[in-house]
Amino acid sequence: MPDTTPLATLSPADKSMDDIVALAKRRGFVYPASEIYGGLRGFWDYGPLGTALKNNIRDWWWKCMVECPPIGPDGQPVSIVGLDSAIIQNPKTWQHSGHVGGFNDPMVDDTETNQRFRADHLQGIFPLGANEERVRNTISTEVGGETTSSFSIGVPIPRATIIASSPEEAAGQLVSDKSLRKRLGIRFFELVEPFDEQIVVPCCRIDLGNGKIDACISPALVPLEQQPAEVPSPYTGKKNVLTEPREFNLMLDTFPGPIRDEDNKAYLRPETAQGIFLNFKNVLDTTRVKVPFGIAQIGKSFRNEVTPRNFIFRSREFEQMEMEFFCSPEDSQKWYEFWRDERFKWWLSLGIAEQNLVLRDHDSDELAHYSNACVDVEYQYPFTAPGFGELEGVAHRGCYDLSAHSKGDNNKDSNTKLDYFDQELQVRLQNEGVDKAEIKERSRYVPHVIEPASGLTRAVLVLLCEAFTPTPDRDGAKHILSFKPRFAPVKAGIFPLVNKDGMPEVAQKLYMHLRQKHAVEYDAKQSIGKRYARMDEIGTPFCFTIDGDTLENQTVTVRHRDTLAQERIHLDKVEAFLDEHIAG
Repeated sequence: MPDTTPLATLSPADKSMDDIVALAKRRGFVYPASEIYGGLRGFWDYGPLGTALKNNIRDWWWKCMVECPPIGPDGQPVSIVGLDSAIIQNPKTWQHSGHVGGFNDPMVDDTETNQRFRADHLQGIFPLGANEERVRNTISTEVGGETTSSFSIGVPIPRATIIASSPEEAAGQLVSDKSLRKRLGIRFFELVEPFDEQIVVPCCRIDLGNGKIDACISPALVPLEQQPAEVPSPYTGKKNVLTEPREFNLMLDTFPGPIRDEDNKAYLRPETAQGIFLNFKNVLDTTRVKVPFGIAQIGKSFRNEVTPRNFIFRSREFEQMEMEFFCSPEDSQKWYEFWRDERFKWWLSLGIAEQNLVLRDHDSDELAHYSNACVDVEYQYPFTAPGFGELEGVAHRGCYDLSAHSKGDNNKDSNTKLDYFDQELQVRLQNEGVDKAEIKERSRYVPHVIEPASGLTRAVLVLLCEAFTPTPDRDGAKHILSFKPRFAPVKAGIFPLVNKDGMPEVAQKLYMHLRQKHAVEYDAKQSIGKRYARMDEIGTPFCFTIDGDTLENQTVTVRHRDTLAQERIHLDKVEAFLDEHIAG
């Protein structure tokens, strides 16, 4: 039996994002979009292996959500159907969904570098104790007809700033990115334990040229709003170069048809969810589904992100995997908890280590205006470690969306009421002897919605980060991608040991047979060691080598990517071997 000792597991903090990005480009997973023209910020192309990886994740999500959805709380399979809605919808869709008026981020310009960033993504390094600096605000008061001036201590001012979604992400960037530290003038940086049990943000010891000081990393939005001139630039470290925050709509617009004016403006969808809500009644009328049920969709979305960054983590064009689950108001909390737990288990099924995932409930001030509750599945990316970053959100959206698009709910543009008559609930209430008036009120309702929404392209990033494993002691590949076999772009390499003596013919015959069912590659070039190394780097879990013994006894060598173990199996058993190991 082969050695099954797993590879040494590394925490994301021990992995280099630069190395991951370099491997993704070198091996054809992800390229900068329109690279020959210098690229376009926030847009990426997926190469042959990246496309295969993305499709494998997509197909698994579709199988788990639509083709074979989970068993619900009642012991019965959940009912979910699929949809593929248009990227461009009637612009009234986005007016009534709230995106036109409320889908905004606060934007800030750096007047020296002409860079722009989201104000709420600015994290600051704030000195603690005696070293802390605060803006002194002049206060004028009138006493006895005379005006006097005095000073009050205002908001603390950061010594340096970093663009990141959270203090934890900023800390991760400062730990891993030497060029960032150099650009900000940071001569020394280390994370330390919080100096006080009341401090809930990352703490550090830092030297900006004036000796080491104790500091914490936390959002810099308040000082930026009150004293932008005093806040240092995240690009140069200079003061007096940042503008005040101003609102910026994230939707990308377009003009279908020949006339380009405001009356003909439409939008590229910023999410796939609204296409589902618009088709709620169509699905009810044309299928046999009934509440509770879900509608699932995978597709492209577009957001005009002010500061796309961290490789494909935050981009302007991305793919989403979303499902809107429609249920009665009375059962909505039960379904919210169900999908929270199911979605966490699904991410584990991709081969992600449980310690690299967390569930984080949104605080009340984080919730969207339509949301009753929301929880994020977060992953410990190399650029957020030791903290976590968003991977998927599971939101309790209440009845906001269907009400917003429904005729009669402050929407004179819609031609359709999007409520639901629950006949089964009516019968149950009648059997329980409930009053007729109450039955009438409770059995017709606007369904509540539970929304698990994740990024497919972000899932690609997570699997690249999770699978990336430095192998300095291994001959050949310095890094390998240890994908779970189901998601590996190439499932197996088929090699003749040498390109003669009848071995290529046997290897070709095996390849032609296996390719009908599995993604396999035939390779007869270079030494066997280099072929193994090439397969290791792209994440191929198995290699089958045809050698001299194959011609004598019809057995082949199976090499396991992670353990380097080798075993011999009969040629006729190769297909069954792959079937078993890929399905697991």
